[in-house]
Amino acid sequence: MKQLFLINSLLFVSIAMLTSLSMADQSAEKGLKLAMEMDVAMSGYKNYKAKATMHLVNRKGQESLREMQFRTLEVLNDGDKSMVVFDQPLDIKGFSALTYAHKKGSDDQWMYLPRLHRVKRISSINQAGPFVGSEFSYEDIGSQEVEKYTYKYQNESQYQGVKVELLARYPVDKNSGYSRQVVWIDSKRKIPLRIDYYDRKNKLLKMLTYKGYRLYKKRFWKPDQKAMDNKQTGKKTIVDYRDYVFHAGLGDRDFSVSALSR
Repeated sequence: MKQLFLINSLLFVSIAMLTSLSMADQSAEKGLKLAMEMDVAMSGYKNYKAKATMHLVNRKGQESLREMQFRTLEVLNDGDKSMVVFDQPLDIKGFSALTYAHKKGSDDQWMYLPRLHRVKRISSINQAGPFVGSEFSYEDIGSQEVEKYTYKYQNESQYQGVKVELLARYPVDKNSGYSRQVVWIDSKRKIPLRIDYYDRKNKLLKMLTYKGYRLYKKRFWKPDQKAMDNKQTGKKTIVDYRDYVFHAGLGDRDFSVSALSR
């Protein structure tokens, strides 16, 4: 009788483990599918440029402004190339940062320091650091390639009256500043509305919200604003975008390391 009980117990445990594994596999598969759908919805523009105003807001609500330009180039079979150039104020004018995102491994990043007339490579171990004093990190400004993460589909929910799907993604890069990110994805348009970032101790660190999405050329969804709210420091960085230009004639030469100083 004891032997029969033991066999039945082991059988029950085995079935429970197989069911659990199956559910985990389904979650990962469904999560990857959703991530790929979001990637398709947010890509296909080949190249574009835009202007933006960055608002740095401290915990007391005091604000400082920066004017900047963005350029992005899609790369076949790899991550995007992107560049940001600051125009104002004078103490940061001419500073620029270049990112070669990759599907696998750490991104390649450089910055140009106008006061020193020097291009400096950013080490992969420093990419979790703040980008020019903002609440964005160097890691955040690179393109979020599908291959950079593993995934778990979480559930459906509502966000500001919109039906969303919650996707947990886990950085593959060991140098990432995050343990995981939870992406709130518009179920219909497959575009991100919010991303929650968790630090290496798995505590909520930052929250990124997207506002004012517009459809350009009947295909490309781009937001009017991104706001990164640091939940641990009380600081916030808001970026207001304008003057999007798609198929802007940009090529590899515009994203070379030597282009930083130009």
